[in-house]
Amino acid sequence: MTASHAQPIGASRDAEHASGRWAMRLVITTEACFFGYLLFSYWYLAAFATRWPPSDAQVSLHLSLPNTGILLASSALLIWAESGIRNGRIGQLRTGLALTTVLGAVFVGVQFVEWSRLTVTPSGSLWGSLFFTITGFHVAHVCVGLLMLLVVQLGAWRGAFTARRHGYVSNVGLYWHFVDVVWLAVFTSLYLVPVLNR
Repeated sequence: MTASHAQPIGASRDAEHASGRWAMRLVITTEACFFGYLLFSYWYLAAFATRWPPSDAQVSLHLSLPNTGILLASSALLIWAESGIRNGRIGQLRTGLALTTVLGAVFVGVQFVEWSRLTVTPSGSLWGSLFFTITGFHVAHVCVGLLMLLVVQLGAWRGAFTARRHGYVSNVGLYWHFVDVVWLAVFTSLYLVPVLNR
């Protein structure tokens, strides 16, 4: 390769980072459409229901509200972790990733506890079917995010990331923050609005 065709050092790495970021944005866009469809179905059926949710749904904020705080705190910790690696502080990245993972796992555990306490079932009513479908798919996305965090954590401990090379961390951060934003829409629709309308 001649000097005139030589690429600057790091050019291929920047291109790889850019393609990875666009790929993650495409994933997020398709998943946003998916959750938008689910929530549209929920509100469409609510508009024609005489009572929504049904009286035996027992929707409350006792678990969902603190669980929302846990998920938002995990996003804040991941932002802190990202800022650490951008400044070359690998210890901050490792700590932030570990704490984010723990809070994400706690969120999933609390969601399972809430499901176990509900008297409605996925097959008992339209509301129950949509409730378990929407929250179930969200938990599945959180679990995917946890797997991503574990992979990035492994890379962090192996020294794969530096202040100039942390594209994977940023991409996983985009996905995790998206999952948190989706939960805010789910929480508002399935929990907050029904409780406020009582």
